[in-house]
Amino acid sequence: MKKETKSEVVKSLEAALDSHSTFYLVDFKRMKVSQTVELRKILRKNGFVYKVVKNRLALRALRDKCPAEVKPFFEKPTAVAFAADNPIGLAKALKDFSAQGKVLAVKAGVVEGQYLASERFDELTKLSSRQDLLAKIGFLIASPLTRFLRTLQAPLGNMGNLLGQLKTKKPDGQ
Repeated sequence: MKKETKSEVVKSLEAALDSHSTFYLVDFKRMKVSQTVELRKILRKNGFVYKVVKNRLALRALRDKCPAEVKPFFEKPTAVAFAADNPIGLAKALKDFSAQGKVLAVKAGVVEGQYLASERFDELTKLSSRQDLLAKIGFLIASPLTRFLRTLQAPLGNMGNLLGQLKTKKPDGQ
């Protein structure tokens, strides 16, 4: 590979690392080309990026931008899956794809600047997505207000029922 090409690859990796706060290092050595194409389609559809990298060039692009624990994992065939704002979604997509054919293994990762060991990857996939967590928070915030409004409406409803019963009893009693 020519020196100019290498510098372009390093610059593109640096740009990807700057624009994505989360990435996972993936071992893909048992994957067929058709499976790789399928994985790229799935990830691209969900807004993620998947790149096969040369280890030396990736280390050159990383420099001081990631934890030191990640650097030893740039051995053997390595691909990098990037996520800008949904690290759990990317983790779930990789896990689902891996479960289909057992051809993909996550070596390590960086989740929003923090090192993630491969042993903890399964824990990450069991978490709820950001949207689900925001929905739960919204429900928890709205729940007391909803209960309060129902409490305020209850006497008015009871009063309406009482007046309806009085109306039906008056003509019979006269």
